[in-house]
Amino acid sequence: MNQLTQSLEQDGSSRFACLSRGRAFLARPSVPGWAAIPLRLIVGYGFMEHGFAKLSRGPEVFAAILHAIGAPAPHLMAWLTILTELIGGLAVLLGAFVPLVSLPMAAVLFVAMLTVHLPYGFSSIKLLTVTSGRAQFGPPGYELDLLYLAGLAALVIGGSGPIAIDHYLRKK
Repeated sequence: MNQLTQSLEQDGSSRFACLSRGRAFLARPSVPGWAAIPLRLIVGYGFMEHGFAKLSRGPEVFAAILHAIGAPAPHLMAWLTILTELIGGLAVLLGAFVPLVSLPMAAVLFVAMLTVHLPYGFSSIKLLTVTSGRAQFGPPGYELDLLYLAGLAALVIGGSGPIAIDHYLRKK
């Protein structure tokens, strides 16, 4: 490839040389670590948003839902889920203790997937109808749960990235 780039540069084709330099930049070891930052932001924020939604409606409302689906100790499970989503989401957002907090977060996702979303299939978007110019959607499938699980797995395997508490603690 270098011979091709050199021959093209000699022919005056700098576009290919620019592409080659760009690819070399992406191949640097420090660049792939930055990919964890947007992943952390969306996964962390998403978990926190779900936790805040449950908290704002009242933990007793979520406990009633858990009771309806047959969860044991629904009030305790409601609080554990809310705290897992809030604390785990904040930890992922900050890149702190990601491998540790990912376990209970993954457990919440698996339970939601198996007890709530699985019967509705894979797709998270089910357009039912459009009335008065507004879309009406059906219940979501397990697609989003799998995306969150993949995001957590990528962060555990690949690390939290350079701007993370885990990165700072590893350097000490």
